[in-house]
Amino acid sequence: MILPEVRDPRLITIRRGGSLTDADHHLLTLWAADCAEHVLPFFESVCPEDERPRVAIAAARAWAAGEMPMMEARAHGGHAMGVARPLRGPARFAAYAAGQAACVGHVAEHDLGAAAYAIKAARGASGKDLAVGRAERDWQRDRLPSEVRDLVLEDQARRDSICWSVFST
Repeated sequence: MILPEVRDPRLITIRRGGSLTDADHHLLTLWAADCAEHVLPFFESVCPEDERPRVAIAAARAWAAGEMPMMEARAHGGHAMGVARPLRGPARFAAYAAGQAACVGHVAEHDLGAAAYAIKAARGASGKDLAVGRAERDWQRDRLPSEVRDLVLEDQARRDSICWSVFST
């Protein structure tokens, strides 16, 4: 479970009563897509013929660019998460990361889902080496757009315990 019981209004769009601008929502989506794409090879090495996670990442980017409706991008996210379910290890986590990225347009807080699953994929591929997880986390943080950096870092601290503590260990 990566979504909090109490939502942070800074991660709810203005039109839904929060304070998240469309521009920042798009930045969160693009960052989540980058996180997922970084670990996508873990999935593709196991399921090279299945394009659903790659399509989900592309859908996230298309939504952020205004080229795809949110519900269509979200559906692609569901397909990526569906392919993840029977898998184990890094391939599973990479597919979940892609699915979460495609769902950020629907609920911005899925951005940390993409990031957390990507860290789990990297850790899993290394034999659960925490240093590899920290390196992945740091790679992600280096790519955070300045406009949303503080928001994401505060959200990582707030939701770390429901994201398997991947942002602090």
